[in-house]
Parts: sequence; C-alpha cells; structure tokens
Amino acid sequence: MRPEILYPFFAETVSLPGVGVRIAKNLEKVAGSRVIDLIWHMPIDIIDRRSSPNLKDILFDQIATLEVMIGKHEAPPPKSKAPYRVWCHDDTGVVQLIFFHGHSDYIMNQLPEGQMRLISGKVEVYNGNLQMSHPDYMLSLDKRDEIPQIEPVYPLTAGISTKVMARIINEATLRTTELPEWLDQSLLDREGWPRWKQALANAHHPENIEDISNHCLSRTRLAYDEILANQLALEIMRRQTKKKKGRPMQATGKLIDKVFDNLPYQLTKAQQRSLDEIKKDMAEPSAMIRLLQGDVGSGKTVVALLCMLVAVENDCQAAIIAPTEILARQHYQSLLTMTEGVDVKIGVLTGRDKGKARQKILADLANGDIDIIVGTHSLFQKDVVYHDLSMAVIDEQHRFGVEQRLSLSAKAKKTMAMDILAMTATPIPRTLTLTVYGDMDVSRLDEKPPGRTPIDTRVMALSKIDDIIAASQRAIENGARIYWVCPLVEQSELLDLAAAEERYRHLSQIFGDRVGLIHGKMKAQEKDEVMKRFMAGDIDILVATTVIEVGVDVPEATVMIIEHAERFGLSQLHQLRGRIGRGADQSTCLMLYGSALGTTAKARLKIMRETDDGFIIAEEDLKLRGAGEVLGTRQSGLPKFKVASLEDHSGLIAMARDDARLILERDSDLSGQRGKNLRILLYLFERDEGVRYLKSG
Repeated sequence: MRPEILYPFFAETVSLPGVGVRIAKNLEKVAGSRVIDLIWHMPIDIIDRRSSPNLKDILFDQIATLEVMIGKHEAPPPKSKAPYRVWCHDDTGVVQLIFFHGHSDYIMNQLPEGQMRLISGKVEVYNGNLQMSHPDYMLSLDKRDEIPQIEPVYPLTAGISTKVMARIINEATLRTTELPEWLDQSLLDREGWPRWKQALANAHHPENIEDISNHCLSRTRLAYDEILANQLALEIMRRQTKKKKGRPMQATGKLIDKVFDNLPYQLTKAQQRSLDEIKKDMAEPSAMIRLLQGDVGSGKTVVALLCMLVAVENDCQAAIIAPTEILARQHYQSLLTMTEGVDVKIGVLTGRDKGKARQKILADLANGDIDIIVGTHSLFQKDVVYHDLSMAVIDEQHRFGVEQRLSLSAKAKKTMAMDILAMTATPIPRTLTLTVYGDMDVSRLDEKPPGRTPIDTRVMALSKIDDIIAASQRAIENGARIYWVCPLVEQSELLDLAAAEERYRHLSQIFGDRVGLIHGKMKAQEKDEVMKRFMAGDIDILVATTVIEVGVDVPEATVMIIEHAERFGLSQLHQLRGRIGRGADQSTCLMLYGSALGTTAKARLKIMRETDDGFIIAEEDLKLRGAGEVLGTRQSGLPKFKVASLEDHSGLIAMARDDARLILERDSDLSGQRGKNLRILLYLFERDEGVRYLKSG
C-alpha cells in the first residue's frame, strides 16, 4: 500500500485548479495523467523578462518588458488578412503591437488609447521599425508584480501554452508536502544539496539559465534520489534471489576436462576468470543469476558450454535459449563440434520442429535422454517438460523480458531455484550495466582469443560504388565471401537510403545467382535457407538488413560493406563488423557514407576506424547517442528515468549502488527510521517492486 503522505502526489491532474477534461487529455500526451507526472516534467529553457530598455536602445530581437503610452489603433478592413495594429511610444521611440485575427473589442479594452501600459514579449526589429506580435502580458502599471521576471519553459503539446503549462505545474508543486529526509545529512552537507522539497521548488522556479542544467545542485539531488530508488530496488531483488534455495553443483571435471582436450586453443584470461566466477556461483547453496558480457568474438559460447557441463556432471539438465532460429541452430552445431567424443547428449528445439520429430524431442527431454537442449523461446512453452532442468543460459539477454525469465525458472523443480546465466554480445557501458542489470552479478570477456587478425576498417563515399563493386569482384575471385548491409528493406521516399531489395537487384545483374538476400520480413525458413547457401559457399554476396547483426558465424566471410554507415549507431556498426574477422584471413570492413556527414556521424566513423574494443565503443556510443539508443529504445531492461539522465548523472550510479548496499547491510528490511523514509522514496519513484520483494522475503 502506498503511504498516505504520497496520496496528493498520485491524484489525477483534473483535480488541479483550471484543469478540465480537455486540458488533462493534452497534459497526458506530454507528461502524464497524475500530479506526480507534472512534478517530474522539468523546464527546458527560461524566458527572462528582467530587461526593461528604452525603445531607442533596442537594436536587435529580444524579450523585454516595456512601459509605453498607448496610441492609435489601426483595425484592418473587413475580410482583410492584414493584422490589427496598435501604435505605442515612450519618450525615446515607437513600437507597433501586432495582432493576427485579433478581436477589436478585447484589444480596445486591454489597451485603451492615452493610457500607460506594461507590455512584455518578444520585440522584433523589422525594416528598421520595432514591433511585438501578440504580447505575453498587457497590464496597468500597478500590476507589475504579475509579470514574472523569470518564466520556466516546458516541453509543450498542442492546446497548452507556455504560460498555462507553467501555471498548472506550479499548482502541482504546491500540492507536494515536505517528505521525511531519506539521505544522510553528511551526504547533503558534502554535496551542498538542498532538502527534497526545496530542490523541487528550485528546479521549477529557475533564476537563471544554469538552474535548468542537469548539473545544477537541485536537479542533481533529485536525480540522485531517483537513481538511489532504482539501485535500492535492484539490490533488494538481488538479495531476495540470493535467498532462494538453489542446488549446489561442484564441477567434477569428467566432461569439462574432455572438452578442454578437444579445444584447439587455450582459454583467454578473461574466459578463465569468468568460468571460475560462474563455477563458484554454481557451487553456492543459493541460486545463481549472472550476466556474461562478451565483446564480438570473445568466446562466450565455450564458457556457456563449460558451465552447462557442470550441471550435466551433477546429473541435471541445462538449456541455452537464443532469440532467433538461425542463432539457435548455429549454437547447436558449435556445441556438437566442441563436444565431439564426449558423453553428453545435445538436442535442439525451435518453432520449425513439428509432428513426430517434436514429440521425440519432448519425450527425450522429459525422461532425461537429452542433457543440453538448445532452442528459441519455444523452450518456455507449456508442453515442454524437463526431467531435471537446473541451469539456463539466455543468449542476447536484452531480447528477453523478466516475464520470460520467470516462465523459464518455473520449469525447474518446485523446491529449487534455477541457476541463470544471461549473455549479451552487446558490450554495455558500466553505468548502464549497473542501472539495467543491477540485480545480477556481472562477468566480462574483455579480450579476444589469440589468432584473430585485426580487421582493416575504411570509410568511403557511396559515390564510389562502381569502384567498390569492381573491388568486390576481385575479392570473390580470390575466394572471399561478402556481407553487404543496407539500412532499409524497401525504398523509402522520405529517406534517401539504399534499399536492400534495390541493391540485391543491382548486384544480381552483375553477379547473377551468386547473390542472396536476407531481411526481417522474410519467413524464418526462407532466412535459414539463404543463410545455409551462404555458409556452404553457394552464394558469394549476402545482401542483408541488420538481421545479421548478432551471432551469425561464417569464418569464410572476410568482407563487410555497410551502406549509409552514418545512419547506424556505434554499437550496431561494431556488431556488424564483428560478423567478419572470425578466421585467420585478413578481413576488410568498408563503411560507405552518403553525401552530407554531420558532426556526430563523423565522430562515430572516426571511432570505428580507431578501435575495435567493444567496451570503449559502447562508452563512446553512450556519450554520442544516449542510453535509450545504445540499448534500443524498446528494450525491456532500460528503466524509464523521470529526472535522472544516464548521460549526465552516470557518476551518481556507483555512488547510489554503494549507498544501497550499505543501507541494506545495516537495515535489511528497511524497518529503522531511515529505512521507513527510504520506503517512501521507493513509492515516490514507483519502484514498488522493491517494497513487494521486501514483504515477500
């Protein structure tokens, strides 16, 4: 139950003075339907009305508050499109007030001839004359106090003006009460932060342009509150997961040692370190929930296999879930290769398996004849019953939500929680890892296996397409296979992009049936068929959209051509480039750009040429594009922050995580005075799941 002190915060906006149903609907589009949504709707600019110059001193467009005598009114003739004009003056000059579609009675009433008035708005210099269109304020001199010196400017929507939005949000902040302080006084003193209510008031009543910056003290305080609520909820969830009784599993080595003997290479230090961390977790009596972050080609699959074999060595089953059928079948093939001659039974189950073949796999799973099952989300389905599933590896974790993780966990024996290893090939900046995966322990594969030749990355203009095609022809004659990536499936009139279908037709005229096409709108079976032909060498050039971004492994492919590379994010470019350079042969990546390159696009392509370290690239991508874009805007994992900015407030995340851990070590169920105050914080930022977990624990 939400604490009573917060009831006014979660009231509907229609409860505010002057907010009817129509305005409430408009507010919902831009901010939300509750008072709390308006509180977090922060100003993005200010209007400074402190300047009150003489008319002769105004030399350029500016916001000003003028004291003028109202002169002649000049109404337009009937049906004319000309504006209504009012001539005004002071002792030094003249200004025209302009009204389009103005009602003469209203204007006459507001601006009576021969009277002094205060006029505030934007003064423009037009053909050497001063004019102000539709003044924001027109008041008698005794009402000067009604004109705010500094006015906050908020993101707006149709039907709500700057003035109306500022008034409504002011009403919303008046509804808030002082809340009990959840931060340590020593922290407030050290950082110079105001108390919560004061911070909110300052944020909505800026006194200068610096006060709307994310780095000002008031906004930083509010951002820290939100980040602390997020970290506290994640830490509570992590501790509750750790409380779940897992199955302690010790590696015996009887299968793992044989796989080590099979491998044609030594594990890297990062692989060995990650493997040790995971094995240690699996030996604990509590359930494991760990994230394995690996750069492109860092060898996540072999680490996953060795960990699954720990489960098999303990007479249990393991599953590995991939987001696509192509990836699932590829994992299946590579696991078979690595376990050749080892006594372990591996199966595969995807949506493509039907009828008797599917029934056979299901029966083998249920009676324990399959040790490791590889599949897509079909492994979550109701009719899939396991003999004794104790470990699951989730590949490309960000494609699966928490619900899917829970439905998979339900497949374990009721008395035991399952060990979960989530993997991602998208290197994630440390700040985002803490924010999104704070309930997991993290292992990082930050080095590549030896024997990989660095990829030669070049940036070229798309206008040189004929030279690029000629170079492709030479590369194919020397045995190369080529990925050719385009950003759209069909030609768009809005965006001047090369469509995959268009490029496929063009290249087919030159290379005939040695060109294949793959894109997201194709059926899974069609995609698999084309992919198989490319792997087998029946196709030399694979024209594709970004469906080949993750996981596809064709060591013979040594050339990657990316059209309109400037349209892709850094992490995406890095993932695409990672499709090549997977063998010992020299690989080349050509990034082709269109006519005009913006500053950000130039910076992106420069970084791609300078480094192939995915973690450096991810950090740069965060700076250039922002958190939502790095992880993908629709991804389930990224929390929607109201005040905090992951770009501007990243330094606060580790601080909040340490604070959250210390708080729960001292007061694990938040029952002390500060703990009770922190419960209010969790409800304020709608991290109720943290409180729910406390209760269920």
